Amino acid sequence: MGLVERILFELGPWSWWVLGLALIALEVVLPGTFFLWFGIAAMLVGVLALMVDLSWQVALGLFIFLALLNLVVGRRLLRKGEAVVGDPHLNQRGSRYIGREFVLAEPITQNGGRLSVDDTVWRITGPELAAGTRIRVTGIDGAQLVVETI
Repeated sequence: MGLVERILFELGPWSWWVLGLALIALEVVLPGTFFLWFGIAAMLVGVLALMVDLSWQVALGLFIFLALLNLVVGRRLLRKGEAVVGDPHLNQRGSRYIGREFVLAEPITQNGGRLSVDDTVWRITGPELAAGTRIRVTGIDGAQLVVETI
């Protein structure tokens, strides 16, 4: 009887717990949420093996099934939980103003107009409008804001 066989025989169902903890520890060293799912599967087999007497063939088959199931379900859950980090409009400043409403300080003519927003003066395009008209930004066209009356 070899060393591994003797350890498995002496530990019995607890060998699955040892394998699960080793796989989770491996996940800490090699992150990627891959070994985590296998470690959880091994620990689940260990819990079941403590309650029911399982042959090694059944335990191994159950481990493979649970590992693949955990991997598929876990990856889907992680993909759904991914959050957008940072500002998605970081390099598109004009898109931040879409939907916002302003009052024109200067009229819009055929050549366009100007609109002061926060600390920036933007070129705007839209229908000819008089100063004092309430407008809404509806889009961007290059470096110009596209506006319409409210």
